[in-house]
Amino acid sequence: MDQGIIASLLQHPLASALVILDRTGRPLAANPAAREHGLPATVAAYGDLLESLRLLAADGGLVPCQLPGGPRGRFDGWLRAVHDPDGQLLAFTLSVPEPVAPYAGSRWELALDHAGHGLWDWDLPRDAVIRSRRWDDVPRTDDEAAPAGAGSALLSQVHADDQPAVRAALDAHLRGEGEVYSAQYRIRHPEGGWRWVLDRGRVVARTVDGQPLRMVGTHTDIQVQKEMESLLLEQQLHLREAQRIASMGSWSWDPHSREFWWSPEFLALLGVATAPRSRRRWLRLLSAPSRTELQRAWRRLLRDGKPATLDLELPRGSEGMLYLRLWMQPLLGPDGRLQRLLGQVQNITEQHQTDALIRWRTELLNRVSALGRIGGCEIEVGTRNMQWTEECYRIHGLRKQPITLDQALALYTQDSRDSFEAALTRIADGGLPEQLDLCFYRHSGLRIWVQVLIELDHRDGLPTRFVVLFRDITREREANERIELLAHYDLLTGLPNRMLLREQTAEAIEEARDRGASLAMLFIDLDGFKTINDTFGHATGDTLLKAAAARLHQSLRNADLFGRFSGDEFIVVLRDLADPEDAGHVARKLIASLAEPLQRGDITLKVGASVGIAMLDDTRNDFDSLLRAADAAMYAAKEAGRNTYQYYSQDALARIQRMLELEHALLGAIEREEFSLAYQPLMHAANDQPPAIEALLRWHRPGIGYCSPAEFIPIAEKCGEIVRIGDWVLTEACRQAAAWDRAGLVFDRIAVNVSAVQLRDRGFAERVIEICHAHGWPPSRLELELTESALIRDTEVLRHCFDVLERHGVPLAVDDFGTGFSNLHYLNRFPVGRLKIDRSFVQGMLSDAGTAEVTQAIVHLGHALGMKVVAEGVETEQEEALLRRQGCDEIQGYLYSRPLTPRDLAQFLKVGAATVIPREAVVLP
Repeated sequence: MDQGIIASLLQHPLASALVILDRTGRPLAANPAAREHGLPATVAAYGDLLESLRLLAADGGLVPCQLPGGPRGRFDGWLRAVHDPDGQLLAFTLSVPEPVAPYAGSRWELALDHAGHGLWDWDLPRDAVIRSRRWDDVPRTDDEAAPAGAGSALLSQVHADDQPAVRAALDAHLRGEGEVYSAQYRIRHPEGGWRWVLDRGRVVARTVDGQPLRMVGTHTDIQVQKEMESLLLEQQLHLREAQRIASMGSWSWDPHSREFWWSPEFLALLGVATAPRSRRRWLRLLSAPSRTELQRAWRRLLRDGKPATLDLELPRGSEGMLYLRLWMQPLLGPDGRLQRLLGQVQNITEQHQTDALIRWRTELLNRVSALGRIGGCEIEVGTRNMQWTEECYRIHGLRKQPITLDQALALYTQDSRDSFEAALTRIADGGLPEQLDLCFYRHSGLRIWVQVLIELDHRDGLPTRFVVLFRDITREREANERIELLAHYDLLTGLPNRMLLREQTAEAIEEARDRGASLAMLFIDLDGFKTINDTFGHATGDTLLKAAAARLHQSLRNADLFGRFSGDEFIVVLRDLADPEDAGHVARKLIASLAEPLQRGDITLKVGASVGIAMLDDTRNDFDSLLRAADAAMYAAKEAGRNTYQYYSQDALARIQRMLELEHALLGAIEREEFSLAYQPLMHAANDQPPAIEALLRWHRPGIGYCSPAEFIPIAEKCGEIVRIGDWVLTEACRQAAAWDRAGLVFDRIAVNVSAVQLRDRGFAERVIEICHAHGWPPSRLELELTESALIRDTEVLRHCFDVLERHGVPLAVDDFGTGFSNLHYLNRFPVGRLKIDRSFVQGMLSDAGTAEVTQAIVHLGHALGMKVVAEGVETEQEEALLRRQGCDEIQGYLYSRPLTPRDLAQFLKVGAATVIPREAVVLP
């Protein structure tokens, strides 16, 4: 400090005492007032006490200062720092205004009070403490000394929790372990509660051996500071907790040092223990796209000085991607330059996943909406303003553009429009949500059905609105219509089916009863249709059915009911008949309508019809009873020669019941051992070969008797039991033939009748071969007799069957030849070895020359095709002689033998063909 300045200050006539101190606190000079009161010596003695005050004064401003001495026992003054023009510290000045004035002390204490500081001087030997003012602001005399009691005065008002720490700090300083004693503690306030103070001091005098004599210090009220620290700490805790809950962290960047600061929460988000020291290391943690985006945002922020927000991706290996949201806020100085960059980072991975899930669900809902063809719209109740979804536009076939409710309803039919408007009114008046099926037409003319769900939506802050969902049910509706058509109409002919016909007939019966009118049911079965269907295929059969249905329909009145019952069966219900005989007239018209042949390409098709008639009466008063009666009458018409009609009679019903009884009895007949075989020889015309044997099935019902094969075989074929029965016949015939052969009996072959149903059964041929091998019977000696109807259909199954039989040498014969409706082309298609002339031709050839010519033609035909010809049903020698002359190869009939039991046939074979067993000797029918 310039000496001239010091001299000027000291020589100035001031009433105040002035001492100049160097930077270390040593007195350099003093004015007369200071020297008069010994102030320089006091300053030198209490230099250590003033250290803390010098530090306060070095920052600028006046610092109150109190020292012992003076007329009143202490000096109250001000300490101030002196700086050069460059701001360098030069010295300190200590001024005591008018040290002898009576009011100087009070001004000094007032200044200390305002600054929140106080001085204390502790005389350790006397254990007495002198204070500038009591901390609690209670007035006292200047010479008042509070007994400390070896420090008890300093600790008496200290909070019990703080006393150990204060005593430890004080004892440590007295032992010389620290240059300065410092402690913060709570002290009781007179008004109650506790206040925080900062207490600092040091030992200023010691004995020769180093024992402390005097200790001087200051105490400062830091209650406000502590409260602010507590509030700040609480805010920091709240901030950290909020950041933890929100998965957030803080960071900052100093552009001058180019260093980052990262909060612990930020490091936890990154999953690293130590902070990246540079921006490049932080960038390397990010994905490539995020790294580029952050660099661009950083440059924009440094250039424009505007806040920025961006989302970043941080790969975490197997843990997947971490998504962060980054905020950057620049702090600018008065000159507009960046002083610091503050930021926040939030972990938005869960939010990102939630957003992705919401987007996925939204997309899924849109797909489901499109897939399920569900559209939606909102209609404001007050304004009728409407908003549609994209799917709603698509359903209605409209482009996406504004549309009003009236424009949309204009597409709908009048009934649908009225229903929709009425539903809106009901719901707006407090009604429940409603569901409607509505119909509209697109501009293209396409009819669309929609299912509409309407409900009212109330939300705070939004106008009341209708929420309407549209679901396209056109396919469902069309499917239902299709199902309705399938359920009630025959698709081939378009006629009502059995179900609808039943409903219509029930209504007609109810009406006829109420009016007392007559009613008849006609059951129509097409004659010969099955043969045509089997011969020319189902396509031809379907054409024939449609043509027949159309012809029959044209012969009926509009009031009559007409439907297809099943297959080639139709039902007609005649209402309001004047006389029961009129039903017969209608039946004749129906039969006549089918008389004209149907031409299909180069094929001429012709069918007839058998019609059964049942009249409504007291015993037949519903659909089922009429149906049973008409069905029975139809069978009677077939038995009467076909292509005719019959009224229902009790005999016809008895025949139907007989058929059902036999069908039921056939089930289990094999297990009950009710079947047996009878055997009839077939004699060679040349008499030089052993006879063949035909196995004939017999059915004996215990307690009832024998049942004719002509009666039960068709029933067995119809119910499918013929397959099991046929296998049993083959097994029994092969077993018996093998037994005869082992007994030394000589015969050519054994023949078994086979149904067409058996031939159509897959695996039949293989079972035939297995049965032969099982009983040791050569397949070449087992002849299968087939009917013409079995050979009509040339199917893959049938060809496979005949291929297997031919490969194993099984001979085939056609039974009842000449009675079928087919041509003879099948004789070239299949390996047939024999033709059997039906007994009806044999019995009539003696009395009818034409019949004899037929038998002769069959013989010539068979021989021309390389086949043997067998005549069956021969009963007289005249018939035998004529057949021999015509060249017949084998003869079978009562002339030689009736069907025999196995034992009688064995006897027949033993005595030879020359001996004829009398007819009365055989009891088998």
